[in-house]
Amino acid sequence: MMANKTLQFAPFNSFLDAGFWHNLSDKKLNIYGLDETPKPIHGFYFNGDPVGVPCRMNVEYTAFDEDFKTPARCFKTLGTLHTTNTIETFKECDKKSMLVQSGKQVWEDIISGKALEDPTLLSRFLLLTHADLKKYIYYYWFAFPCLCPPCDVSMVTAPVTLDKAFSSEQIKNLESSYDNFQSSLSTFVGYFLVTMDTDIQVLKIKNMEKYIADPKKVLLAFADPCTLGWEDLIALAEALTHFVHVIAYTVNDFKQSSTGKLYSFHCMLQIFRGDKLEEVQVLCFRDHCKDGVRDVTRSLVFTVKLTSIKQLTECPKCVGWEKNERQKLGPRTVNLSSSMDPSKLSESAVDLNLKLMRWRLLPELDLDQISRTKCLLLGAGTLGCNVARCLMGWGVRKITLVDNGKVSYSNPVRQSLFLFEDCMQGGRPKAEAAALSLQKIFPGIDAQGIAMSIPMPGHPVSGGSLQGTKKDVQQLEDLIKSHDAVFLLLDTRESRWLPTVMAAAHKKIVICAALGFDTFLVMRHGVKSDTETDTSVLEPLSSYTTIPGDQLGCYFCNDVVAPGNSTRDRTLDQQCTVSRPGMSFLASALAVELLVSLIQHPKCGKAEADTSAKDDHLTKDLPCSLGLVPHQIRCFLSRYHQVLPACRAFDKCTACSNTVVNAFKKEGVEFLLRVFNEPSSYLEDLTGLTQMHLETLDTEILDFSDEDDSFMDMS
Repeated sequence: MMANKTLQFAPFNSFLDAGFWHNLSDKKLNIYGLDETPKPIHGFYFNGDPVGVPCRMNVEYTAFDEDFKTPARCFKTLGTLHTTNTIETFKECDKKSMLVQSGKQVWEDIISGKALEDPTLLSRFLLLTHADLKKYIYYYWFAFPCLCPPCDVSMVTAPVTLDKAFSSEQIKNLESSYDNFQSSLSTFVGYFLVTMDTDIQVLKIKNMEKYIADPKKVLLAFADPCTLGWEDLIALAEALTHFVHVIAYTVNDFKQSSTGKLYSFHCMLQIFRGDKLEEVQVLCFRDHCKDGVRDVTRSLVFTVKLTSIKQLTECPKCVGWEKNERQKLGPRTVNLSSSMDPSKLSESAVDLNLKLMRWRLLPELDLDQISRTKCLLLGAGTLGCNVARCLMGWGVRKITLVDNGKVSYSNPVRQSLFLFEDCMQGGRPKAEAAALSLQKIFPGIDAQGIAMSIPMPGHPVSGGSLQGTKKDVQQLEDLIKSHDAVFLLLDTRESRWLPTVMAAAHKKIVICAALGFDTFLVMRHGVKSDTETDTSVLEPLSSYTTIPGDQLGCYFCNDVVAPGNSTRDRTLDQQCTVSRPGMSFLASALAVELLVSLIQHPKCGKAEADTSAKDDHLTKDLPCSLGLVPHQIRCFLSRYHQVLPACRAFDKCTACSNTVVNAFKKEGVEFLLRVFNEPSSYLEDLTGLTQMHLETLDTEILDFSDEDDSFMDMS
């Protein structure tokens, strides 16, 4: 009754693990970008699922691995991933052409004989995707290329289960030979020969020519992932004649139309046998486990009639796009916004703008270098809050804030990381409140707030506070040494002195920002070279178009007096920084942009400073992909005017000169205590400013005397 029945097949069902979408998102953001070229991926199937489980083609997190390894006793499939940048492209792309191209790959591997050497080449699938990375909604469509035979494949004998075709001894020998065969390979192979001469043997398909001499003693076998019994299959075949069954050799690693599988296997056979072999025995090997005991007796054995395809001169028609949940040809969607880890969602989402910037505008932008930069913010007030927010926007992941103040009721409206609740009960420490706020905004940030004072010149250290001062000095130096960039965002001039000295000693990048009422200064300090520069041999500044980064001055280099207590005998309005509300946002943004430009420059902190802001510089091939890297940015908001001055380091600077830095390295805290207790006289004497003042005064007196003599002569 079964003779000459047309062989029908059951389709695979695609099964994607959630980890696949996590990995795809990461690849899209960090590697693929806007690249839409096809990418190789992998999948696998299993021929031991229990009854009732549909044929599954699995794609997991490891699908992108070059050294992809299948799980135990599973079979590898080769996939091609097509990612689109827009949903319109996903809908409108030429899906027929994609499928035809994949079918041609299978066909070429058959006619070239490559499939005999490596049968996994017959197992192919396509995956067309569009990832909405803002909403974490993924659109996808699987295809399992199936070559349509020129005529139907008919069954000569009805299928029987293995326990009816083989004796119990033969089944044991088959199991043993199969295990030995697969263990000798680097990965399980789903297509093989079973010979029954004097003993059961499992052999590679490439041995077909040798063992096909007696077809009655050779079975063409494949790992069959189908769990249907033959009676179920007949019912399925009568109801759904266009479905494909896995009964014949799993050519496509993913869910693939079994019609194509059988046909590919048929083609391969006919190429070697021509028209001589009209019938072949097929073994659908099902390696099940029942109650912990191996059971292969549900495998099927039957005979099919083959038709020669040698008359075909081109690749046959190819079908195979998967139907969706409604059993219609169309894509599927998966929404992972609720199931994915919110912190991981946040981590990838916050970087999306940066990745888009690199994809479309700046391919050379090194986002990894930015994210690795550890930033120390000295001051957690108006500037500190805004700088921290802007650093997070650039992808910086390590931010440490230092401040000894508490949040007051006047702060939240100007300082963007604080809320009204932070002012209650005397106010929370600013640094700690700011760090906590950063973590609430983005859980992936490594933010730390440290409440501490920074010792300053002009603020004497008494005996009772000596140990506390030494502790603060050591803690500040440890912080500066453990970070890559230091932001000076403090209220007073003298509070910037000690960090400037320490950063110069440890050759750290320093970005300084200072506010006036309607003016601000943003500048970077020069990063000294390992060898001291002899200022006496430097060329005049007028001869430079740019100033080398290791010769740039610091915040104190334009001063001819040492820093002291700037708040002594001053009223409240003179002690507080009084500025237009928008000034801190402008200055903070430029401070962060200046740091990022430095990081992207090949010389980093030693990048040259351009002394001109002429537009013709923008037409040059600049070393930094983000443009110019100035030394200073001075803004006059009343005129909405901005200039980019630059100055060379002052050899008598009270903060970054070699004299001061070397004294700090040599004497440490003892040197600092003298500065704190007698700032003007000691620092000015040490650096030579006192002598310079005297020489200047003598020159002025002499000039006045000369002018007086001339007057007398004229009279």
